[in-house]
Amino acid sequence: MTGTTTTGGAGGGAGGAAWQVPAGLVEGLLGALPPARREVFALRVERWWEDLRSGLAGLHAPDVADDLAARLLRLAAGACARRPDDLHRLDQARTLRPDWFQSPRAVGYAAYTERFAGTLAGVAGRLDHLGELGVTYLHLMPLLRPREGDSDGGYAVADYRAVREDLGDVEDLRALATALRARGTSLVLDLVLNHVAREHEWARAARAGDERYRRYFHVFADRELPDAYERTLPEVFPDFASGSFTFDEELGGWVWTTFNSFQWDLDWSNPEVLAEFAEVVLFLAELGVEVLRLDAVAFLWKRMGTNCQNQPEVHSVVQVLRALTRIACPAVLLKAEAIVAPDDLVHYLGRGRHHGRVSDLAYHNTLMVQVWSSLAAQDVRLAAQALRALPTVPTTTAWITYARCHDDIGWAVSDADAAAVGLDGHAHRSFLSDWYSGAFEGSTARGLVFQENPATGDRRISGTCADLVGLTAAREALAAGTGDPRVRAELEAEVDAALARHLLAHAVVFAWGGIPVVWSGDEVAAPGDPDWAADPAHAADNRWAHRPRLDERDLAAARDPASVPGRALAGLRHLARTRAGLPHLHASVAADVLEPSDPGVLAFVRRHPLGELLCLFNVTGSWRPFPGHRVEELGLAGAVDALSGEPAPWGGDGQLWLAPWRAVWLHRPVEEVRPPAP
Repeated sequence: MTGTTTTGGAGGGAGGAAWQVPAGLVEGLLGALPPARREVFALRVERWWEDLRSGLAGLHAPDVADDLAARLLRLAAGACARRPDDLHRLDQARTLRPDWFQSPRAVGYAAYTERFAGTLAGVAGRLDHLGELGVTYLHLMPLLRPREGDSDGGYAVADYRAVREDLGDVEDLRALATALRARGTSLVLDLVLNHVAREHEWARAARAGDERYRRYFHVFADRELPDAYERTLPEVFPDFASGSFTFDEELGGWVWTTFNSFQWDLDWSNPEVLAEFAEVVLFLAELGVEVLRLDAVAFLWKRMGTNCQNQPEVHSVVQVLRALTRIACPAVLLKAEAIVAPDDLVHYLGRGRHHGRVSDLAYHNTLMVQVWSSLAAQDVRLAAQALRALPTVPTTTAWITYARCHDDIGWAVSDADAAAVGLDGHAHRSFLSDWYSGAFEGSTARGLVFQENPATGDRRISGTCADLVGLTAAREALAAGTGDPRVRAELEAEVDAALARHLLAHAVVFAWGGIPVVWSGDEVAAPGDPDWAADPAHAADNRWAHRPRLDERDLAAARDPASVPGRALAGLRHLARTRAGLPHLHASVAADVLEPSDPGVLAFVRRHPLGELLCLFNVTGSWRPFPGHRVEELGLAGAVDALSGEPAPWGGDGQLWLAPWRAVWLHRPVEEVRPPAP
């Protein structure tokens, strides 16, 4: 393919430019690869070179971009040559089936290694538990070697090529990835892009006076420019890390620290930084990591007069990294960790010239927020408004959906969406914080307020699902005992209702599409960790309350089908199995949110070529109707509820009636809609 020219139309850089692979470059890189592997690599370069080169054109001058493109291609060739045969075969299989991660069979699980199973070897010993849930995607939270002491939960990385010593080593990680792959499960790891720990070798060299590494960071001799930047920069952790710059005595200057003083922001305008991370990406892919979570990706590019988030160059960086993996290791996916406004979020899955060329996956933060808002208010009108307002995303991508994650819940409710349904945005956000911290009268939630900002009134919430739906409080009240049968019956009913809310939240997540992810402990409805502050490294961060350890007692309790943990596990297992049998839930099929007929019922439709799937969710504690004529208009008059296996719950008045906190997924069995054989 010497001298091959590829064009990408509108995506081919400024003015629709064509990017040519330098003559002879590819042939010279293939080395001793077998002929078939050489040809495959050359074809990948032909396919993805334009994406690589046009992405670099959005970052650097032509001569710099040309040199960096050739350098990255050499790295890709070396990685391809080293790639083990089983991973090469996986690359081929996924190239032939590029929608592999969009399947309705996809189910995710996320955990801290030490809290889930102690060590990486311990995780390998609990794969049967994950198999019960149908897990195909396992996200282990930051496990690359962090700085000692407070490391922001592992997000202050001191070495990208080493594993935390208490969890194992690199070979343990490789062995776990291999064991997971044999079960059809992808290993997901965090790649922290925005910053490194002050103790990282690059930062150490910068502090020692090495000018090359000093240029890896944003360093200022005085406060003039930091003060100018800070006029438009929000604070991420106002409680314990105010400001965005830190003076370092050894460095002899102010360094940009968006998150914590020990997390130094990298200067991504320096091409050396991108080249360094290209090597890291390929190293992790060689170990068998299949999904890389691009942590804090929204913050990469700095521009005076902005909030330094979501700058256009961020998407060019991600496009380059994606093109690199498509050439060297196409089984690898990129996932954007961008908790930003919906209009900004869709760009991480690709808009305009980056359409379908950036991250394969992104977190659906809006869905998570609206699930909790609907349950607290027992009203879905805000949810319908916010979800309907989301721009469409490329059909080749997928959302990561979740009821909660390792992080706190920030109430990302826009004032415009709130006003559209007659709410005051600030007041509603305040209500949600009050409700989920238990401060609102009648609430049984046990969440904790995280990072209260007195200047804005912003409060975020920490807590497990069981804490937030009132299940923890209900179980404690029941366990306290009572001699009054009537009171005990009421308490048992409240446990049942809280568990129903727990499963309802996950039913929305599983029905939306994409990859639904269960946070460790929620599958057994675990309460928050009451001793979260006992570790001095965690004492100031109550998010550790919703990162409980999953021990053998939890798993033993879940083996009793009559127990709350057993019922929770059975409920999530049922959601996963039901979902796997519904082609309507392929991630390429968008969820079409319907205008609410009743403020207590969220409704959306998945319009698949095999027929419609109508998903209904009663977020209230009373029976609620859904109009029969709307069901009939969708061609679902004789539909079956996939979750119960029973006919739709019709009432005598011609309406569907949903029990309190109930989900219904209505469809016509595939054999009923399949065309007759010729």
